[in-house]
Amino acid sequence: MRSQANPMQESKGMKTIELVFFDAGGGHRSAANALCEVAKREQRPWDMRMMNLQELLDEMDIFRKLTGLRLEDLYNLMLRKGWTLGSPTMVAAMHGVIHLLHPQQVKLLCRYWRERSPQPDMVVSVIPNFNRALFASVATEMPKVPLVTILTDMADYPPHFWIEKQPQYLICGTEHARQQALRLGHAPDRVFRTSGMILNPRFYEPVEVDRDRDRAALGLDPDLPVALMMFGGEGSPAMLRIARDLDASGMKMQLIAICGKNKKLEAALRALKTRMPVHIEGFTKEVQRFMRLSDFFIGKPGPGSISEAVAMGLPVIIERNNWTLPQERYNADWTEEQGVGIALRSFRKEIKGAVAKMLDPQQHSQFANRVKQQNNRAVFEIPKILEQILQR
Repeated sequence: MRSQANPMQESKGMKTIELVFFDAGGGHRSAANALCEVAKREQRPWDMRMMNLQELLDEMDIFRKLTGLRLEDLYNLMLRKGWTLGSPTMVAAMHGVIHLLHPQQVKLLCRYWRERSPQPDMVVSVIPNFNRALFASVATEMPKVPLVTILTDMADYPPHFWIEKQPQYLICGTEHARQQALRLGHAPDRVFRTSGMILNPRFYEPVEVDRDRDRAALGLDPDLPVALMMFGGEGSPAMLRIARDLDASGMKMQLIAICGKNKKLEAALRALKTRMPVHIEGFTKEVQRFMRLSDFFIGKPGPGSISEAVAMGLPVIIERNNWTLPQERYNADWTEEQGVGIALRSFRKEIKGAVAKMLDPQQHSQFANRVKQQNNRAVFEIPKILEQILQR
């Protein structure tokens, strides 16, 4: 039975939206935070509540019992160490465990919804793998409450990753993902398409830079092209190899290398003696400013990394091979289909050739023009979609 709503909420027409996220990778929490920020800025009459699913499921986390680590911590360790070869097999094994524990997941979620006061008017998931359990629990305890899953990847990785065969709503950032949902039997009026991935609203705010002065302040040559190299919050050992290869190539260019929280990588890059100018950053909240000072991007094929670079006007160079996470492999297809960058099989073997293309004025101009054609407004489109669903 539904809990009684807060009288203050009823008097103001306030709706409660439960945002379900976890911290396996950084994109899910970031997406939830971005949506909360936009709803607040737009003064929508919503109480946006954040629910970390991993914390709720901790008591039954078989991975933690076996290893002492949460499932999300194991996933993040795998990313940090680069242990991603064979990841499709690992995903299949993980799905097997999730399927085995499905009844317990539903039981815990049902208890959570019963005890939640007030119960939500809508449940919004920005996570994969657990949408089957979320739907079963919502349908049991709150049958009139809609479940909305927002894909924070450019594509689903079926089966049982993002899109399940169940009557719910889906919000997809690419036409490919929308078609995947329709092929699985979802009704067209329950599948919404946005213009891209969710980005933090600050990526749409103006960033004032004086490229000549600000590049010089970083020890860079104002007149040489700049590659921004960034591999997420934990960095990647590949960055050191790429820096060495580009320096040895003799190409007239320079680097901004953002290492995130990886102190070991940052120290190794700082110790590297290079011919070309290199500016090294650790963790920073000024990614947008560094992107404005750059001409193209080198990094991992994550949906967030690609979308942020494109939003800031940068063509991208990414890698797709057997080490690439299976849910991110379509991102390379999208990059080349849209003409916004180059997808390599190997940074080690092909980075010099790809950078040479970016340094060619005519080819760079073609990439940059395709980047300008992208107009990702997803974070502002999604609240309007959620409002439509609430009104139904």
